[in-house]
Amino acid sequence: MTTIYPVIMCGGSGTRLWPASRPSRPKQFIPLAGNRSLFQETAARVAELAGEDGELVVVGGASHKQTILDQLEEIGVTAAVILEPEGRDSSAAMAAAALWTAGRKPTAVNLFVASDHHIPDAGAFRQSIAEAVAAAAEGRIVTLGVVPSEPSSAYGYIAPTGLGLSNVLAFVEKPDPITAQRYIAEGYLWNSGNFIVRADVLAQEIADRAPAVGEAVRVALEQAESDGSCLTLGDGFKSAPKISIDYAVMEKTTRASVLPVKFEWSDLGAWDAVHASGEGDVGLHILEDSEGCLVRACDGVMVAAIGLRDVGVIVERDAVLVTDLKRSQDVKRVVERLRISSPQHLDFPADPSPESLEAGAARLATWMRQAALPIWSTLGQDAAGGFEEVLALDGRQIATPRRARVQARQLQVYAEAGRQGWRGPWRSVVASGLDRLRLSYLRPDGRMRTLLSPEGRPLDETAMVYDQAFLIFALAAISEATENVELEREAAAVHNLLIQTADAQGGMKEAGDHPYQSNAHMHLLEAALAWEQSDGEPLWSALADQIVLLARTRFIDAETGSLREYFNSDWSPASGEDGELIEPGHQFEWAWLLARYGKARNDPSAISDAWRLYESGLRGVPAKRGVAIDAMNMDGSVRNGRSRLWPQTEWLKASLILAELNEGGRRNDCLEQAAHALRALWRYLTPQGLWRDKMLENGSFIDEPAPASSFYHIMAAYCELRRTMAVLKFPNSKSIDL
Repeated sequence: MTTIYPVIMCGGSGTRLWPASRPSRPKQFIPLAGNRSLFQETAARVAELAGEDGELVVVGGASHKQTILDQLEEIGVTAAVILEPEGRDSSAAMAAAALWTAGRKPTAVNLFVASDHHIPDAGAFRQSIAEAVAAAAEGRIVTLGVVPSEPSSAYGYIAPTGLGLSNVLAFVEKPDPITAQRYIAEGYLWNSGNFIVRADVLAQEIADRAPAVGEAVRVALEQAESDGSCLTLGDGFKSAPKISIDYAVMEKTTRASVLPVKFEWSDLGAWDAVHASGEGDVGLHILEDSEGCLVRACDGVMVAAIGLRDVGVIVERDAVLVTDLKRSQDVKRVVERLRISSPQHLDFPADPSPESLEAGAARLATWMRQAALPIWSTLGQDAAGGFEEVLALDGRQIATPRRARVQARQLQVYAEAGRQGWRGPWRSVVASGLDRLRLSYLRPDGRMRTLLSPEGRPLDETAMVYDQAFLIFALAAISEATENVELEREAAAVHNLLIQTADAQGGMKEAGDHPYQSNAHMHLLEAALAWEQSDGEPLWSALADQIVLLARTRFIDAETGSLREYFNSDWSPASGEDGELIEPGHQFEWAWLLARYGKARNDPSAISDAWRLYESGLRGVPAKRGVAIDAMNMDGSVRNGRSRLWPQTEWLKASLILAELNEGGRRNDCLEQAAHALRALWRYLTPQGLWRDKMLENGSFIDEPAPASSFYHIMAAYCELRRTMAVLKFPNSKSIDL
């Protein structure tokens, strides 16, 4: 059975439907004949043709990425989205889809359809496609020729050589009315612009007949960057000649066939065609003694008309068109005059630009300096030096058991604040907090117990590897900030206790339900790198090497490049759902650590592994939502669509360090991702220096106190921002000093 990859072509601006259709919102994305947009109707019509083996493909402009994703999600359709950096007409767009398809299954048939056509009878359409696919599978390039209902100057025509599926004699341009009547008499068909062709056939035809197009697209695909379901073509695409598929291939090829079809079809190319669909009226309107009129009113506007015949009234928020429907093709003349007299009305007013990385970073520094650091060092720390586990969003303290890891994290945050130049009372915060930790959290053997009651009574004596990692990490930060070298002996003692428990693979067994896990090792690696950076003893480098080797040989799946969470005692993947769990935030966090490690060791292979982890993490950032989700499965399916705060900071950190370690387009892409991640983080932060933690799939937040544990992630993201902006010599890097 032939595999079909339907391809929806989303180019074109539809200027004859001004003022509703404009470059930022072309006609295919507007509901013109019903409640759904033409693009959505097209996607619903062709998606099922992909079957189980094929895949729906959308080719559109990069500027319309979010609209494409949003509208697909609204109708529950998934697709691979190929984005053009700029429009280069249909031959380049079709070449991109054909080469992309050929890379997956060369003999698959591409069904190229326009995104803005009105075809009410989807069943008749699909029946015609079945006949065309059979011919395409044999190497023909089939186009659908609509049997005309009347002579029309709005369409191009096709001259067939016979009845039924036949070879093409000629393609002709839009004729004048008299010529159109002759074409109808001679059996010509309307050129629908739909093409059915095997992917390898079209790729070869373009290579033979439009080689400059084929080469530019090939280079653009090699340069392409993937972001979830979207593939953005590289700048090489911009060098493709701007030529339609008719001129580039169809008028030259010996493979062209045309299949006559009789289903209702319109390209809705002008307001009279929209009116003829019978479903074009939109918005509030009152017609008095008026007939044959089309009225479209934007939200908040009432249109009243009296005594009109065959008139179109189209109202947008910044422009109004009133036209005799018989002359609606002349709207293009109005558009040409606007280019000179009022170019600002050629498109809708632009939405405010998203906040830049530099602006977001400067705002974050101010927020840290003026709000977060002050509130967590006052309301967030008690008189005895202990840190609160949570604060209510109105600043109230809430009595709750206090975890050892939170105490260590907060110590690291304030020691790091001192290193970053914060002039607040970080020294006293750290001194009292460290005293409290030693007094209440350290067991006689030097390890930290897990949990205390709000009053300071031990509740859980377990010594978690995770918690000891944060103790070592906090001591490294305090040592660096206060120049107290004696703290390394304290950290080394904990290290020695841990290393004694390591197994033959260098792994350490964690307490609790998941004894063999990657997460605790991740924070041990972070602590080891912190001491190594402070010129600590060689034991820290040895620990880092040990953990990285375990990660690269056991934690990271060799095939997918993704990092698993849970394992068996021999560090093979855990069985069942535990072994399939992928957390996007941890992909980013490990990517950041491996990139740091690779940079310090001058190890390109470690950096390469970091990049694969980064790409794995990006698969957990749905483009529409713009935030990293909590959990996925190895096959890419979503396990938990909620989005906590901390994965956003790890997305940011990984993007920043990989921007530093790359150049050119890849660096720019990483910096763009960093800007996205920082904007995502800002969705969680409150002006008072607190934060919300758990975002639901609908974008709302769970109403709960701010967990102190998040501050460690936020501080790490801030530090990486400051460091990367200095390394890459951002002009205003001083603006993010604390």
